[in-house]
Amino acid sequence: MTDCLLIGHNEGNFADQVAFVRSMGCESGAWRDLNLAFADIDGTPHHCMDVINRFNNRDGVTRRKYSNMDFLWPAVSYLASFLVKRGLTVDYVNLFQDEKTSLADKLQRNDVLTVAVTTTLYVGPWWIEEIVSFVRQHTRKARLIIGGPYIHNQSVLMTPEQLSDLFEQLGADVYVISQEGEQALVNVVDALKHRKPLHFVNNIAFRHKGRFVCTPAMVESNSLADNPVDYQMFPPEQIGQFVTVRTAKSCPFGCAFCGFPQRAGKYTYEPVDLVERELDAVGRIGGITTLTFIDDTFNVPMKRFKEILRMMIRNEYGFKWNSFLRADHVDDECIDLMRDSGCEGVFLGMESGSGRMLKLMNKTSRPEHYRRIIPLLRRAGIVTHCNLIVGFPGETDESVRETIDLIEDVQPDLYRAQLWYCDPTTPVWTRREELGITGSAFSWRHPTMDSTTAATIVESMFREVRGALWLPQQGFELWSVFYLQRQGMSLTQLKTYLRSFNAAVERKLRAGTETKADVDTVRTLAESSRILAA
Repeated sequence: MTDCLLIGHNEGNFADQVAFVRSMGCESGAWRDLNLAFADIDGTPHHCMDVINRFNNRDGVTRRKYSNMDFLWPAVSYLASFLVKRGLTVDYVNLFQDEKTSLADKLQRNDVLTVAVTTTLYVGPWWIEEIVSFVRQHTRKARLIIGGPYIHNQSVLMTPEQLSDLFEQLGADVYVISQEGEQALVNVVDALKHRKPLHFVNNIAFRHKGRFVCTPAMVESNSLADNPVDYQMFPPEQIGQFVTVRTAKSCPFGCAFCGFPQRAGKYTYEPVDLVERELDAVGRIGGITTLTFIDDTFNVPMKRFKEILRMMIRNEYGFKWNSFLRADHVDDECIDLMRDSGCEGVFLGMESGSGRMLKLMNKTSRPEHYRRIIPLLRRAGIVTHCNLIVGFPGETDESVRETIDLIEDVQPDLYRAQLWYCDPTTPVWTRREELGITGSAFSWRHPTMDSTTAATIVESMFREVRGALWLPQQGFELWSVFYLQRQGMSLTQLKTYLRSFNAAVERKLRAGTETKADVDTVRTLAESSRILAA
């Protein structure tokens, strides 16, 4: 009997996602945001990685599928290690869409006690409902447990009645309601295994006599140091070339547009010797080429960051790495150490090129930080991506112009601008009356801008900025650039392809959202996207 079968990420069907968001209306902020992320080929929406897969299946040969999720899902590796360490047996499927046949086989054996669904990246219920429906089709015996960030976030946003309705809609038996929740999952599985009542398990909701009962909420904190990933649990061929590593929890900053630190709790990080222990374990896997540090603030504090980089140089691991980077916590020595330790790219949360806006956002970085470090990173051969937010309260045409000017001046390799998402879980929400904010999500208004105007500005930036390449969203991220290089695409070819893809999206915007790509556009996409080694 398998105590717990973990299900990793569900990418969903992109065409279905496009159809759903389009149904919100072509003037909605959600649609205008998504519309910048796909080209229409033969009547079917293709995101950036879809196009590569389409044109690499050529000459009558079906080749491997490339995916932005082509790695062992961190929630799976971490939870599996946590459960096994506490004496439970575990199985897993990493990517739901790609492993449905395997999942069905595992479920139909009727030897699975519980199925746990992770929800790390979901912003709506549809991806979860698809998994639940599939599981229910193949087994009625296993108890279904859902937890993770989506469930916890909804518990913060919804009334008890709304949350109960959501639980009914999703269709699971038990929900873990906790920012962390690993121990709660262990306790649920253990209780079900030994036929003990769930009433004594904290931080959950479970169905009892036709309704959902919530148990007491208690703070759960699981030390990274005490719960390392056990990579020996996973065959090397299932891990592949790519590993994600987390060395810290939460974030020490309080940006007004971000609710993560409030949800994640106090910022804590592993000492360097324990980071070394994990990297040694990664090195022993063999064949790892690319490491992604998923800490929100990997280079904070700077002293620890430098010590980690020196340790990586000393140990000569041989893999390249990428991470998020705080621009105001980097000096010249950091950049030299980053280069020498194998850094190939960083994600910079620039957000705005206006010092006034950065102050309003409660960001500690300023435009001068980016003007200084981006040229230094470029000279070190490190790819830079700058992420931007348009429309935060206080945004004006002048502040937008400052942002565009900064991008044009410093010329990062890649950038993306996104419509500000008015999130009720963020600090700025508590000031909405003071700031004159009405509405929420992608539909909002405040005294200096509204979401419709901001969406138009984002589209204009997409068309007009020439100092950096737009990085598409949906099925493609900064990590995809390094992933595709491992598959045989050079950085030069990747940039050529991104220009071609963005040009196809731009033609769609000019002609209308229902217009298919023309013959010349399709030919250009086909030529630029082919992986010669495929």
